Amino acid sequence: MSADRRDPREEQVRRMLDGPHPALPPDLAARAVRRGGRRLRLRRAARRTAGWLLAVALAVFLVWAGVEQPWATEPAQVTPPLEGW
Repeated sequence: MSADRRDPREEQVRRMLDGPHPALPPDLAARAVRRGGRRLRLRRAARRTAGWLLAVALAVFLVWAGVEQPWATEPAQVTPPLEGW
């Protein structure tokens, strides 16, 4: 694309970037640090809670499997008929 045929949106973005920049609040960095710390603590708490829930679910499953023993076959209730004597 030649220099004289630029996209109008690109020109608008260039004008916005070249223009005066708005003043930032003086406490912006401190607020960002507080917010980031809060997010980090929440994320850690969520991971910790998820880990505990997973451990409890595994323990419940192991207790259930030990009591019910789903891999064992049930004993036959009736003896099969004896034939051929």
